[in-house]
Amino acid sequence: MSGLTITTIQTNLHWEDKTANLQMLKEKINAIDEKMEVVILPEMFSTGFSMHPQLLAETMDGETVTWMKEIASNNKIILTGSVIIKEDDKYFNRLIWMLPNGQFGYYDKRHLFAFGKEDEHYSAGNKRLIASVKGWKINLQICYDLRFPVWSRQQSTDAEPEFDVLIYVANWPEKRNHAWKTLLYARAIENQCYVIGVNRVGEDGNNIYHSGDSLVIDPLGEVLYHMKDLEDIFTITLEKEKLEKVRTHFPFWKDADKFGLL
Repeated sequence: MSGLTITTIQTNLHWEDKTANLQMLKEKINAIDEKMEVVILPEMFSTGFSMHPQLLAETMDGETVTWMKEIASNNKIILTGSVIIKEDDKYFNRLIWMLPNGQFGYYDKRHLFAFGKEDEHYSAGNKRLIASVKGWKINLQICYDLRFPVWSRQQSTDAEPEFDVLIYVANWPEKRNHAWKTLLYARAIENQCYVIGVNRVGEDGNNIYHSGDSLVIDPLGEVLYHMKDLEDIFTITLEKEKLEKVRTHFPFWKDADKFGLL
């Protein structure tokens, strides 16, 4: 049973400075000497969580997506994180799942953070993205989506659960970090999957502090990794055998309610 190696990058971000962020992240990724397969960056990793998409948005052939293609190709990795994208005269907080061959999938954030006026500047997505790699199925989501469990709930069949790993990329403030941690634990337990939350650290351009608190949690809700306040790069190999043992020994997923998403 093939393991899946995940690298999380918890970092401070240069406020609304793409050039500085892309250079900084390139240096961090290139300096990793461990095996890499999937590398996860925070939400809006090239700008910070900005409400100025008219100044910062790019198209899908713009600087940041091109950078992601180059980094993924040069390092032979899958690279993911969210970026401000303009498409059809709308702005999206778009998570990109970039493969080393230049092919990609994407997910547009569904739940826009109205408390921070994100809904006034961005358009919501309406389709989930569940990627597949090495036999693993990975559900990709963004920050505020974490508060809405129906959107992330397993839509299991009688044969098997829908996904094995649930990833959240985020700019989640320290003042609400109790909710961040608690909800990540809950998503792992209720979905019987690995959950990975990758958050930024440091103060943003609105003087909002982020404690990071990036986490890797196993299907029983046990913490495999947690880092608070510091910049950190962490690599872990997720075990498919452990996941399948949990689901076989505790087949709670089979008793879940059947439902559909509109």
